[in-house]
Amino acid sequence: MIGGSLTGMLAAAALSETMAEVTVVERHELPAGPLPRQGVPQARHAHLLWSGGARAVEALVPGATERLLASGARHIAVPSDLVVLTSGGWLTRFPEQQHFLSCTRDLLDWVVRDLVVRKARVRTLPGRPALGLRGTATQVTGVLVRNGGREETLEADLVVDASGRSSSMPRWLDRLGLPSVKTDLVDSGLGYASRLFQAPPGTAGFPAVNVQADPRQPVPGLNGTILPVEDGRWLVTLSGTRGGQPTADPADFETFARSLRHPVIGDLISRAAPLTDVTVSHSTANRRRRYERMRVWPEGLVVLGDALATYNPLYGHGMSVAAQHALALREQTAGQPGPGLARRVQRAAARATDAAWALAGSQDLRYPGAEGPSTGPIGALLTGYTDLLMHTATHRRGAARALLDVLSLSAGQAAVLRPDVLATVLNPLHPDPLRDPPFTEAERALMIGMFTDR
Repeated sequence: MIGGSLTGMLAAAALSETMAEVTVVERHELPAGPLPRQGVPQARHAHLLWSGGARAVEALVPGATERLLASGARHIAVPSDLVVLTSGGWLTRFPEQQHFLSCTRDLLDWVVRDLVVRKARVRTLPGRPALGLRGTATQVTGVLVRNGGREETLEADLVVDASGRSSSMPRWLDRLGLPSVKTDLVDSGLGYASRLFQAPPGTAGFPAVNVQADPRQPVPGLNGTILPVEDGRWLVTLSGTRGGQPTADPADFETFARSLRHPVIGDLISRAAPLTDVTVSHSTANRRRRYERMRVWPEGLVVLGDALATYNPLYGHGMSVAAQHALALREQTAGQPGPGLARRVQRAAARATDAAWALAGSQDLRYPGAEGPSTGPIGALLTGYTDLLMHTATHRRGAARALLDVLSLSAGQAAVLRPDVLATVLNPLHPDPLRDPPFTEAERALMIGMFTDR
């Protein structure tokens, strides 16, 4: 296993059920607790684990969900625990249809890593960067790593690259004589800015808050979210596409939040105490390496997680897709080992990638200055349907359920094209849209108290 990332640990858990030994090599040291892990620059931003991913994590690492919740993570029922302004309007807070787990990336990584490394068949080798593959264009037999001042080869029946978006796999495959992998790219130029706040008193059960851009408008897409995380804190992430990115200046943070389609996030953080400086990131492009389409693929090699595909983090799909990659790895290794295994795993991982990739790419291409291939007439038709779906879902429970099933990676894209959903979307009711955020009376009273208790 190359990489002690979340993907690497979940893949190690998957393989520990069928392999005699699983070795995880990681270039950095692994912290002994819920602390920052070197090599994860995106960890300071908002992360969520959608229910489709959470179920996959629990299947691979039983007890992870219970331990996360016991450590302060929040189970956010969607949409009942979420106040969100979508491109179609404010979403009615219907009873729970899906959910996500909300916590810091440090806590999630630690809980999964601690449970996985306790498995008897898993060993970790931190501080040992991988330098390349051993083998040929048809069979990978191991990994070359640096151990202190010397190099050594770790032989393996199966090598899994879980080294993240900076994966060296394209270069390593070139050394084996394989052709270049086709890479798809969609880049909206999104910039992220995040900051931790101490949540105001009495907000322990306060909902998550999300204000989304409307991609139909020919302006940069501005977004913001407040995620409640452990220790009574709010993790606030703001973002903007090309021409509208937030800055690292703390003085600009609240101002940017108020410039969203609704100022509610700016209003709320004005009553919260900042705990950190502002962290910015611009590594947000959607990039997909099409390893599953390569004419020749070596036995004994699999690429998963961000090393395979990365997505605009705005949609919160990266960790959930990685968990489903690991679940596909477990299913393939348990069900049909032997020749062709690596190719089957790669194709299964590609299928698990499709829904998140389609959503991120189709939406990001709509913003000014976005880079990427045109979706064509069929793509334009689906985009128009998605706009209708987003509007209908704000007030029709069936449409909301189908949309959330897809967004949470609990169902494939076909769920929003079922006959009953099509009938609802194409023949919608047109009630007056909600004009204000759908807070409950108790939540509004709490907010009034925040603004009057100076």
